Amino acid sequence: MEEKDKKPLVGMTLDDFAAVAEECRLPRFAAKQIADWIYVKRVDSIDAMTNLSIKGREQLKSRYRIGLVAPKESARSKDGTVKYLFDGRGGRDIEAVYIPDRDRATLCVSSQAGCRMGCRFCMTGRQGFHGNLDAYDILNQILAIPESLSLTNIVFMGMGEPMDNLPAVLKAIEILTAPWGLAWSPKRITVSSIGKLDSLKELLDKTKVHVAISVHSPVAVQRESLMPVEKAYPLKSVIELLRGYDFSKQRRLSVEYIMWRGVNDNLRSAQSLARLLKGLDCRVNLIRFHAIPDTPLETADDATMVAFRDRLNELGITATIRTSRGEDIAAACGMLAGKNNDAAI
Repeated sequence: MEEKDKKPLVGMTLDDFAAVAEECRLPRFAAKQIADWIYVKRVDSIDAMTNLSIKGREQLKSRYRIGLVAPKESARSKDGTVKYLFDGRGGRDIEAVYIPDRDRATLCVSSQAGCRMGCRFCMTGRQGFHGNLDAYDILNQILAIPESLSLTNIVFMGMGEPMDNLPAVLKAIEILTAPWGLAWSPKRITVSSIGKLDSLKELLDKTKVHVAISVHSPVAVQRESLMPVEKAYPLKSVIELLRGYDFSKQRRLSVEYIMWRGVNDNLRSAQSLARLLKGLDCRVNLIRFHAIPDTPLETADDATMVAFRDRLNELGITATIRTSRGEDIAAACGMLAGKNNDAAI
């Protein structure tokens, strides 16, 4: 079997490793040993798994590979942000963004190649949907970059809607947080969503990760014009669901709000947003719009954003203006597009 045809071990859970051990006639406890070699020791070859028998390693090598694949390309911003390009799905490559910030090192990962949510202001949405990533594709973004060992946080805010690919996202979170995996605290992980209700409820029930909800307008008609998913998943229903969970302790809820000049940046919108969120323990992140081609939308000016933030704070809603990172390399919010594999690179 050619190396490329072998199954990657990266992206497997302890149960998966148990099945691998049985297939390769290794003792059942070898599952934990393999997990330790992959996720803790980060070996780059099966031969390095020295507490497995030589025969067992040979069996393993005949069917499996470690699976880490380095990024195909990278681009570095003047602010230190780095955008990485990886193989994706359906002819569309994907991107992950490394964001260093003092004592934090965050990686923004993709969960799909393209996206089917169709948000009018997002380059990823313009690409259409090319396929779901699996846990391997997600973990490879995290483990294969040069800064992997220094990461402090993961945000599922790259290409795709995480709730539209929940099984793979949950599997990746399990590997990131399990004691046999990377053993991260769930507090180091944030998952963003437009609010796909059933999947969002499942994420909230099955994990303790932080959640970020893309709101962008408190007015249903306006939100639907920007985000067609409002019709299927009304924001009011999303907020009602969120009110059933406790965000006052370790788990945090963030509200993402991109601001457009003359669209959703007036103080009346701030008051409507405050009414919508009243009594909900959350933080609003105000985000500058990062211009993409062929759109009439323009970013709100700094003074307007400050006034909007201050009004929310006056109304009892904690709000901050998020610092833009990586805009000069098209790595900022809403700018990730990947590459078409048929296009010249």
